[in-house]
Amino acid sequence: MKTNAVVLQKPQHVVLSTLDLTAAGESDVVVDIEFSGISTGTEKLLFSGAMPAFPGMGYPLVPGYESVGRVVSAGAKTDRQVGERVFVPGARCFGEVKSLFGGAASKLVVSGDRVLPVNEALGQQAVLLALAATAYHAVAGGGKRETITPPDLIVGHGVLGRLLARMTVAAGFAAPTVWETNAARACGAEGYAVISPEDDDRRNYKAIYDVSGDASLLDSLIARLAPNGEVVLAGFYSQSLAFAFAPAFMREATLRVAAEWQRPDLLAVKKLAETGRLSLDGLITHQSEPQHAAGAYGTAFGDSACLKMVLDWRHCA
Repeated sequence: MKTNAVVLQKPQHVVLSTLDLTAAGESDVVVDIEFSGISTGTEKLLFSGAMPAFPGMGYPLVPGYESVGRVVSAGAKTDRQVGERVFVPGARCFGEVKSLFGGAASKLVVSGDRVLPVNEALGQQAVLLALAATAYHAVAGGGKRETITPPDLIVGHGVLGRLLARMTVAAGFAAPTVWETNAARACGAEGYAVISPEDDDRRNYKAIYDVSGDASLLDSLIARLAPNGEVVLAGFYSQSLAFAFAPAFMREATLRVAAEWQRPDLLAVKKLAETGRLSLDGLITHQSEPQHAAGAYGTAFGDSACLKMVLDWRHCA
């Protein structure tokens, strides 16, 4: 089998290529992809060439971990069924072409255990489940954390910040404050306030969740903590992180790194989205055909009005 796939041949160079697919095994499914999202975190770093050393890193590569499509073939040893609509968190099925994370293609071969059936009603919004799971994991840690301290300050009002704020409100916690320095992104709040850091004089936040990916903010965030407060690093940072010890010492501050989401996080946010407790509305702002992937990636990374860019694979044979 062959597939059309987005290929980063090298930094700043995106093409749509026809690639050979690895043969499907008895535990695999073949999925015709309908939509895939472009990540402005990890994929932006891959595009710019700033991605730190990471398993699977190298060029050329197929990016993408936010895909949704329909099962067209299912191996005898998988529980998935032909016709099911599934979320696909990437794949490794392109032979010598690397996949980090391998979801931006018209057809994928992937283990049936990795895909997740999703409600038809979610439509293209199902691509947002990965980011929702990232936000959920930052707070709940895959259900492994004994105590949960929800954010009372979120830094960044992109898609991840909005999802984190919406989840906090939906869970019945006090509405968080959200910082955003870009006026174009300050709108769209649902049940919480978005303000500029310069307009906030509060210095007793218990839990600050940074989703900005800006390594230079750590000292300013620690300065806003209450005693025994926590800074959660929920973005992805390409630069080294450093902080002044004395202010953190005086507050006995905790720094926590939120790792990659796990299966329990994905299952949790799927339920929240499918029952309507978590709204995914208004987060997908742009859509493009894969033939115009180069322009789509440029818009996704360079246009502040673009929250989430989605590639529509339905007519890409």
